[in-house]
Amino acid sequence: MAPSDYPLSEVPAHARKGLLSTSAVLLGFTFFTATMWAGGSLGQAFSLSQLLWIIAAGNLLLGAYAAALAYIACKSGLNAVLMGRFCFGEKGSRLSDVLLGFTQIGWYAWGTATIALVLVRTTAVPEWLTFPLMVLFGFGFCITAMIGYRGMDWLSRFAVPAMMLFILISLFTGLIDVRGIAGLNQIAPSEQMNVTAAITLIIGTFISGGTQATNWSRFARTPRIAVIATLAAFFVGNGLMVLTGALGSMIYQQADIVDVLLAQGFVSLAVLMLFLNIWTTQDNTIYNFAVAGCNLLRTDRRRLVTAGGAAIGTVLAIGGMYNYLIPFLVLLGTFIPPMGGVIMADFWLRHKGRYPALADAPLPDFNVRGLGAYALGAAVAYFSPILPSVTGVLVAAASYGVLLRFYPTPTRASYPL
Repeated sequence: MAPSDYPLSEVPAHARKGLLSTSAVLLGFTFFTATMWAGGSLGQAFSLSQLLWIIAAGNLLLGAYAAALAYIACKSGLNAVLMGRFCFGEKGSRLSDVLLGFTQIGWYAWGTATIALVLVRTTAVPEWLTFPLMVLFGFGFCITAMIGYRGMDWLSRFAVPAMMLFILISLFTGLIDVRGIAGLNQIAPSEQMNVTAAITLIIGTFISGGTQATNWSRFARTPRIAVIATLAAFFVGNGLMVLTGALGSMIYQQADIVDVLLAQGFVSLAVLMLFLNIWTTQDNTIYNFAVAGCNLLRTDRRRLVTAGGAAIGTVLAIGGMYNYLIPFLVLLGTFIPPMGGVIMADFWLRHKGRYPALADAPLPDFNVRGLGAYALGAAVAYFSPILPSVTGVLVAAASYGVLLRFYPTPTRASYPL
């Protein structure tokens, strides 16, 4: 595979991957600590029977959204920011670069700080090593991302089965401690949350990741592989994370699997789980930043952009900005999904399921229809009381279709409407 991982072009046929490889990388991305925290909130608010169908419904919607984009990514060989050139314009696509890139660098700062703080809290590591550990992990976790898809594939093939084993051990131990399903059914909810808010929480926590999962689904050998691998990651994998957090919260009042393993006495497994969970998300996160950065700067020096992003994330972690970024990043989860709606509408309605070659498509600087549809979708998502992420996607896609039909935008003569 080319060392650049094709940040500014389509993935060629010879670089495509099979189901095992694609699934491993995507599952490594969705095995994410913050998702378990969301599950913990649900575990305090619903009975077991309610919890199971809410988790299934939320992750099915999330998986369907991510799989729809995965199909387009595989068919075209393009990631989300490159697709953004078609629906937002050559310069207009920088909107997606900035939003997606900033979101990912914020999460990278959060992950870098989290692993250092948890290690200091749970082991005998001296507190004064907190900042040096942030530097170590900030640059260490980007190594597999600098290698590219191949490096993340290697890590995920080992890490995903190991994490699955640790989770199953923890869940089995938890069921023994609570005296089985009957004991779980006897646990009464201690908080209140309506079903709509619960499904919104499940979708909103990782829908921005679903938008950027195109960075790996574009490497799938066939659209069928891309869709199956994406559903495995976002319906099954993400669903397992939510369920693990919910059950941990119900049984031990701890949502994070690391804290649950510590409570169960599995100290070594907890430390391994912490490393693997954070690493497999961190390298995917900084890879996402690098892809967006390459498109923003119009450079194929992905490794250099990756290292620069890791440096920025590390500085943010040391500066304590991770304490303030999380609410804003969650808010961005409302503004990112409408991009996916515009991409889907542009691919199917304007390009009839086939993009022209990116190098041969003379794109306009700004696609006013795409930018307008995105703005409307984002506004509706922000104010919507019902499933804002889903509403934003649907409104953005429908708006683009209407604008495409009634308000054609002037483009360069050689680029078809």
